Amino acid sequence: MSGRARQVLGACDIVVGYKTYLELIQEVIKNKKTLATGMTREVDRVQAAIDAALDGHCCALVSGGDAGIYAMAGLVLEMLALKKIACNTGEKGSLCVEVVPGIPALAAGAALLGAPLTHDFAAVSLSDLLTPWQIIEKRLDAAASADFVITIYNPKSKKRDWQLGRAMEIMLKHRAGTTPVGIVTGAMRDNQKVALCALENLDKADVGMQSIVIVGNSSTFIYNDLMITPRGYSRKYEMGKGQGIRNWKQDKYGNDAQT
Repeated sequence: MSGRARQVLGACDIVVGYKTYLELIQEVIKNKKTLATGMTREVDRVQAAIDAALDGHCCALVSGGDAGIYAMAGLVLEMLALKKIACNTGEKGSLCVEVVPGIPALAAGAALLGAPLTHDFAAVSLSDLLTPWQIIEKRLDAAASADFVITIYNPKSKKRDWQLGRAMEIMLKHRAGTTPVGIVTGAMRDNQKVALCALENLDKADVGMQSIVIVGNSSTFIYNDLMITPRGYSRKYEMGKGQGIRNWKQDKYGNDAQT
């Protein structure tokens, strides 16, 4: 969690969230009143948080990762707009709403893999609970054809067991089968697992709902089990023998120092 997230949790009266997320932060919120719901009850959680705030409580609605990335911030603001509940106007009766940034799975997973997101990337969720599968396929195809590194959220669950294989087929139309793929499950948690595979073997990988999948672009490579996507420096500078560093020192300091 970010420092700001801890500050907010420390200051609030009520914490609302998916029960598993509340369990993960039990040490931080153990003296707080909590309201928990199960999976797929996002609207209920948001409504409970809004009701608590309207009753005058300082309420925190907890999400995994970053609240604004495939999480609850958007739904909160959408429901406030639909219900015409004033927020952040400074007027009496207006709710004060703050979206507290967190560490999204794509950032945590990328850090554990190495540096796979150093260049342009796209994030696509394979969950078709809220987005039609036809649109997901279209977005995957567009991202793969444009050579984006592709970060896949919600890759697989017990009920959705075929989408990842189909996504692999779509990406293989534009990527080599040997394209590096990083899979991180439970990033920064006790059950953390980090694995690498080739794109052509992605459908056989151990992937679940706590996994983030990062598919490299045409330049991504593996070095010492680290997944690296070059930004393009090697095309601009002579890096192989340290020439780029020597030139930088000469240009900056006007001397012939060698490194």
